[in-house]
Amino acid sequence: MQDALPSQLPDQDIPTHPEEMKTSFNLRVGKSISLQGSARITPAGIVTAGITACAILLTYGYLARPRRWRS
Repeated sequence: MQDALPSQLPDQDIPTHPEEMKTSFNLRVGKSISLQGSARITPAGIVTAGITACAILLTYGYLARPRRWRS
């Protein structure tokens, strides 16, 4: 059985989170380049991204700290 391509799927609403935030954009560069994009995120996703960023920055701060060498 072949997987259906997105253009072949029936039009139906995808269930979403009630507090979900959505955005979309169209970007045109010159005459021949056109980009379209969209994103969605929930408040829990924002919190998770913040925790991840803090963990990365704390780790970088620890690794970048100057070390004293024993002579």
